[in-house]
Amino acid sequence: MAGASRATARTGARTGGRTAPRTPARAGAGARAHDPAVLGMLPSLLGYRLRLAQRAVFDDFQASMGQANISPGLFGVLVIIESNPGLKQTELARAAMLDRSSVVPVLDKLEARGLVARRPPPDDRRVKGLWLTADGSALLRRLKRRVLAHEQRLTEALTDRERSQLFDLLERLTGSGQRT
Repeated sequence: MAGASRATARTGARTGGRTAPRTPARAGAGARAHDPAVLGMLPSLLGYRLRLAQRAVFDDFQASMGQANISPGLFGVLVIIESNPGLKQTELARAAMLDRSSVVPVLDKLEARGLVARRPPPDDRRVKGLWLTADGSALLRRLKRRVLAHEQRLTEALTDRERSQLFDLLERLTGSGQRT
């Protein structure tokens, strides 16, 4: 490709003096196997970098959970309920930053698995509070150990200071004020 520009080399094949884009029909399905796609401005975008980090966190979390079939969101809901026995669904929605309409199917799923119970609190029979069942508590104890190991893996390349700085920066971006 002596006469081809760098852009031509990255974006397409040179054919008869004109540049043709690489498409599966022209270049074959494996043509990009050794020629990674150019990402353009994506690596300079915070949202793109956060999405890559989120994907890595999610993948490791799923691997950590094994057969438990618990997503990060379900784990968070279990932790919040454990920390707030008798919590109302609306309070859970607020604490988990979920839409109130999203909470019902989440709780239905956890209740069907025998992990969460909805029952009236002793002081107000008009509403239902949320409690972990014995099975939910036992599962959450096991999952917490896995999550701590998962968190350790995620941050093993960071110093304590860098980890703290990362948390501070993420808090500034989200404005969550949820730091403990």
